Amino acid sequence: MAVTPPAAPSAPVPALAALPVRAAVPAPPPEAAFTARPPAAVSGPAVSPAGEEAGSGDRGGGVVRLAGPVPGVLAHRYAALPPPLRVALAALRLEVLLGDPRDAANPYSLPALTSDPAASAASAGSAASAGSAGAGEGWDGRAGVLLTAAGLGQVCAADQRVRALRPLLRRDLALGHAAGRWGGPGMPSARRVRGQDGECCPVFSPVPAALLGPAALVAAAGSVLRQAALTVAGRGSGEPALRQWQPVLAAAFADLLACESLTCVALRRPAAPAPAPAPAPGPGPGAGLLGAVAGYVVPTVLADVLAQLGLVLAECGHGPASTGGGMLAKLTGDLPLAGVDAAGAAHWQARLARDLPALAAEEPRTAHRGPLPALFRLADPPAPAGEQEDGHTPDGHEPGRLAPGGHTPDGAQPGGYGVGGDSVVLSGLLRAGAARADGADGADGADTGRAALGALARRLLTEQRALRRPCRTAGADPGAVAARALADRQALLWLAAAVLGVREAADDGRGLFLGGTHWALLALSGIAGRLGVPLPGPAPDPRAPVWAELAGRVRRGVDCDVYATRLLW
Repeated sequence: MAVTPPAAPSAPVPALAALPVRAAVPAPPPEAAFTARPPAAVSGPAVSPAGEEAGSGDRGGGVVRLAGPVPGVLAHRYAALPPPLRVALAALRLEVLLGDPRDAANPYSLPALTSDPAASAASAGSAASAGSAGAGEGWDGRAGVLLTAAGLGQVCAADQRVRALRPLLRRDLALGHAAGRWGGPGMPSARRVRGQDGECCPVFSPVPAALLGPAALVAAAGSVLRQAALTVAGRGSGEPALRQWQPVLAAAFADLLACESLTCVALRRPAAPAPAPAPAPGPGPGAGLLGAVAGYVVPTVLADVLAQLGLVLAECGHGPASTGGGMLAKLTGDLPLAGVDAAGAAHWQARLARDLPALAAEEPRTAHRGPLPALFRLADPPAPAGEQEDGHTPDGHEPGRLAPGGHTPDGAQPGGYGVGGDSVVLSGLLRAGAARADGADGADGADTGRAALGALARRLLTEQRALRRPCRTAGADPGAVAARALADRQALLWLAAAVLGVREAADDGRGLFLGGTHWALLALSGIAGRLGVPLPGPAPDPRAPVWAELAGRVRRGVDCDVYATRLLW
């Protein structure tokens, strides 16, 4: 279907109006959530139009007011890992402008977007190919107004831009991917520049092209997971046969969190200037090793997840004509458009295979010690490309202090991207997780989850050590089947390392689900299964607590993301 702007007067949008939430949707607990309400019935803080500070706009009729004490705590009520207030406001504005996802008359509703998947994909494709055709045409004229009104142009950090775009990303992969290339007010969509290696990069967008597709895919797959979980959780008490799908959905949830963890870490990677005169072989500036790993492993893992979700929806009676079935069909058809299909994954697999010798040569022999690098601490503001205000590097180390081998303490090569920099950190985290298998937590039996997680990390570390020697010679023929198989296994191991890093960073004493061991243990078990690595000794089954978290989220109106974002509709 064609992308049309939301129904609004032609004059500039003075304020954002919200539709009342339907009674059929369970309301979140009062102490933990916010809801969209008619302006006259709410006395909380207002979501002001873009460009105005929260609370400084008109307190009268046409302003969206959200239940809550003061604007300062809005971001904390928006997600368990709160974003900056500006990002939370931009996401809320965008979600209000998109309207009720269940209203068939709304052009941005799920029924409307999934009614004609082929037409919608073609519309998004034509908008993407139009590129800089000019304001008023294609995606620029239709969604540029939408994103400008939401204040997306004020969000420059890549990971925060993706968070602000998530209300659109979770509704439609193709349109969300096209919106991700929008550069800001008055700027056309990012052009696609094709280099000699066939990689396409956005010119204006702060989100690297290698990560835009995976980030959009994670959000869209989360919406399908929510539809399946709503059905199983809602009808499971009356139809016991549906309970058999609870472990399947729990595993899908853990895989989704693992993929999003890797994508978020890669988005938070501070971008360094491109080397001159020509980039060295590797994933390249703006993508890095983490971008290449995400470009390959996220579509690969989520292809299995989508297949499982399709089976669950079909068994629950949700065919292609239903909302859930239509969302899945639309998402599957949009995979090539966003570059996250099998061909896109194969491209990044070849890139990883080519760099295996260099990456294996720089693998550390010791576990990662000291504070976790900033890119794993998702609750912290994104680190700039350079020193922070406290005079330290984004990873908290003093500038200029190099580790053995001429690298900074986090493993990155000073002054550039360094193909092996990210691999040093990831390999060190895997070793650190394995070292904890012999720690006090597992010795006294006080925390069997941590002990099991450490034992599984040690098993994966053994696999990584076995890959080091063949990876050194894999670059002789990166297109060979053996080289691609090595790249596949190494990428999965780095995915496991990203899971360990994000979980440890979130384990800050607040009792967050992301800081617990259940989802990480289930995600690493899935990775071990894909590698064909046998699981270590008896371990607690994490599927029940992971399913309980997923079912609780869909009942309370919380998204299936790593941030535990509360949904407006």
